[in-house]
Amino acid sequence: MLGFAVIILLGTVLLMMPFAAESGQATGFVAALFTATSAVCVTGLVVVDTATHWSTAGEVIIVALIQIGGLGIMTLASLLSLLVFRRFGLRMRLTAQAETKAIGLGDVRRLVGNVLLLTVAFELVAAVLLTARLSAGYDLGFGRAAYEGVFHAISAFNNAGFALYPDNLMGFVTDPWICLPIAAAVIAGGLGFPVWIELFRRFRQPRRWKLHVKITLLATAVLLVGGTAVITIAEWTNPGTLGPLSWPGKLLAGFFAAVMTRTAGFNSLDIGEMHSGTLLVQDIMMFIGGGSAGTAGGIKVTTFALLAFVILAEVRGEPSVHVMGRRLSEGVQRQALTIVLIAVGVVMAVVLALLAITQFSLDQVLFEAVSAFATVGLSTGITADLPESGQLLLVALMFIGRLGPVTLASALALRERARRYELPEERPIVG
Repeated sequence: MLGFAVIILLGTVLLMMPFAAESGQATGFVAALFTATSAVCVTGLVVVDTATHWSTAGEVIIVALIQIGGLGIMTLASLLSLLVFRRFGLRMRLTAQAETKAIGLGDVRRLVGNVLLLTVAFELVAAVLLTARLSAGYDLGFGRAAYEGVFHAISAFNNAGFALYPDNLMGFVTDPWICLPIAAAVIAGGLGFPVWIELFRRFRQPRRWKLHVKITLLATAVLLVGGTAVITIAEWTNPGTLGPLSWPGKLLAGFFAAVMTRTAGFNSLDIGEMHSGTLLVQDIMMFIGGGSAGTAGGIKVTTFALLAFVILAEVRGEPSVHVMGRRLSEGVQRQALTIVLIAVGVVMAVVLALLAITQFSLDQVLFEAVSAFATVGLSTGITADLPESGQLLLVALMFIGRLGPVTLASALALRERARRYELPEERPIVG
């Protein structure tokens, strides 16, 4: 967390420099801090328009911060997962020699190299597709098309949501050659590094996939399909969103909106014109987020799915939780519950504070707070109108939301220890 804070401060200093702004004047501290935090935490919320406020140098700084933040998150989460996995794997062994083994330098080099290779591969494919479409379909010169293609590919794979257009991607709402590559890159980055490694190794052996991979893929598919259906149906006749589009355009825009709530932050529809019910559905999807050890934020789909399995087992009256041929440990269940309740508490505290210092509605404030915590970047349009104190609250929320769940989950897992005694059992009244 200290390392990410240093990168954010460095980015803030660079973005405050006159050369980073289109006007040639220095940017204020809060605006620079907010943008740097949003970039490093791969969020996408902005208080100044990316396309018009920042110069080319400023845009390059932003995309560099996005890349550093995305790579750092994937590497950090993967290393912590490896540390937890190694510890629990070794605790089953009773030899002192095995207990002293740790993650070696070779493990770190191999993992970082694989994360970098995976990132470059997905970003390169997305950049080529976007460059080709922008060059052929929008009369952009190859150089400009390549610049915009690379920028949006990096922003998409890292689930950042920064765009080089004042209306984000609303101008491409019915263009599948722009929307689908960006959506694919978002999904790829949001699944997480461990999932891709397992798929590359055992793509034709789904029965041998690890439980984490199965849960992540299943939950992601359910949320994407369900989110697309709900958003499309709810906004089908809304004149401010899907209403004016043809039915193929509505399906594409609905799917794109569902993908972006998985913490990406691009928007091809005007979020501020959506119905309150649609905003609430997006709040829920943003809060859940994407896969662990990926570029997506939120509490993670695995955390949400594990709690759903716990509820299902409790409703059935089963003494333990079984998922896809495996039994969930009580420690994992407690960790999932802890993360969710702490996340709810943090978001609600910021929502109450924003309601106290602003005149915006609960729908708008809740959407903005959840978007910041889940590092999504979608906005109803109020971020720039918040007072500086409110913007600083969102800065803290982005930082906590980006690094909090993964570090908290790892800390809880690594602190787990056996208790040598138990107190007498008593059951209070529940409900």
